[in-house]
Amino acid sequence: MSTTLPALKSMLSNDSVKARFKEILGAKAPGFISSILSVANSNTLLQRSEPQSVMNAAVIAATLDLPINPNLGFAYIIPYGSSAQFQLGYKGIIQLAMRSGQYKTINVNEVYEGEIKDVNRFTGNYEFGERTSDKVVGYMAYFKLTNGFEKYLYMTKEECEKHGKKYSQTYKRGTGLWATEFDSMSRKTCLKMLLSKYGILSIDMQRAQVFDQALVKSNLAETDIDDAEVSYEDNPDNADAKRNAMKEALQEAEVVDESTGELFNKEEK
Repeated sequence: MSTTLPALKSMLSNDSVKARFKEILGAKAPGFISSILSVANSNTLLQRSEPQSVMNAAVIAATLDLPINPNLGFAYIIPYGSSAQFQLGYKGIIQLAMRSGQYKTINVNEVYEGEIKDVNRFTGNYEFGERTSDKVVGYMAYFKLTNGFEKYLYMTKEECEKHGKKYSQTYKRGTGLWATEFDSMSRKTCLKMLLSKYGILSIDMQRAQVFDQALVKSNLAETDIDDAEVSYEDNPDNADAKRNAMKEALQEAEVVDESTGELFNKEEK
């Protein structure tokens, strides 16, 4: 057993850490803390990660109220070198979107050969057909807002592969979720692209985007999550570009305040 697992258990049994999770999750805190240990016990690479980074990733997931069981696909705690990072799953994106109250429906799925017959490049409307084989050729994301506005976005499998290799060093090395869960990561990519262009972002959706695949340098047992210092080690060459693009997107996007249902531009807040 790695020496970091006992250290993680000790950290999670600390009264201040337990109080932090109780502050975030209330009565659900003990079960969530147990799930952290369960995830660590089932991942030998995660057992070698710095305990503070595991705890930080867990605090992010708890703040977003997303389960970290990897079999569920909402959120993950992923080992990266000697640290761990929070990684959002496509089901987590859907959960956060529906929780905002602005989406009537939202979904993303794989597209098989023959299922898309044509697309009108002027209107963006798709003509759908019947599956002709079991070959996955791409991914389709869709949402419909409560006000009736709806939008589709289609990405080919090759476009998803190109995106993964551009933004993930671990994928280039044949490791990480892009290597082991390609369909899930492609669904996530397609859904994120659609929402960043046309969706309404809740405050929690913004947080999830900022902390997705980030290494947190602060101690989130003591620091407010929105004040945390982060870095994007999986692709440091694109870290600044990612931060700037996210900042611009959030400035331009309509955001929903989940407590009031009010829509506003982030610059106005």
